[in-house]
Amino acid sequence: METFLRYGVIISFLFSLISLVLLILKTFSFGKRLHHAQTPWKGRKGIMYAFTRGMTPWEKESARKHLLTYIAGIFYHSGIFTAIFYILSLIVPFTLNLYFISYLRVLMAVGIVCGLGLLVKRISFRYMKTISCLDDYAANILVDLVLILSVVDTFNPSVRSILFLMTILLFLYIPLGKIRHCFFFFYSRVLFGFFFGRRGVLLQKSISKF
Repeated sequence: METFLRYGVIISFLFSLISLVLLILKTFSFGKRLHHAQTPWKGRKGIMYAFTRGMTPWEKESARKHLLTYIAGIFYHSGIFTAIFYILSLIVPFTLNLYFISYLRVLMAVGIVCGLGLLVKRISFRYMKTISCLDDYAANILVDLVLILSVVDTFNPSVRSILFLMTILLFLYIPLGKIRHCFFFFYSRVLFGFFFGRRGVLLQKSISKF
């Protein structure tokens, strides 16, 4: 059964990756706008800004006003990527050092705390509930379950089949729900940096450092 689920994780991972790539390629079907105005052409510098200083709280008003949520989001996503790395290491498989596993366990545990905290915030605050939909809750709960099972698996591998099953559901769900933002985030930051960097409207002190 576990061997079958291993193949299921691989197939669902490839399905998710191919689907996300196709979604990005689909955006090119809208065509490319021609620019006639002269430009200082700082597209590359704009992209570098978007992935460095442009991601800091003092450059993003929403993050600056909700600093704890911003920090929790960083640890949450770090825990998620750590869990995916751990799960893929079980699929390959290759042996991880016990100390390294302990390090991964801590990152995933912190991710669980932050994920559940963000879920409680979404449920508790009226303005959050107003802008939330079923997808928001489903995505958070599904990812939290994978994180929890990943941590448990580091202590007790008997839950591995359940972990693989939930991972398959997660990979199948990613292209369909809001979790796909973890992939589109990098693509959108490139577009953001290229567009505003090309127009030269980013903070001059920020962009001139690159």
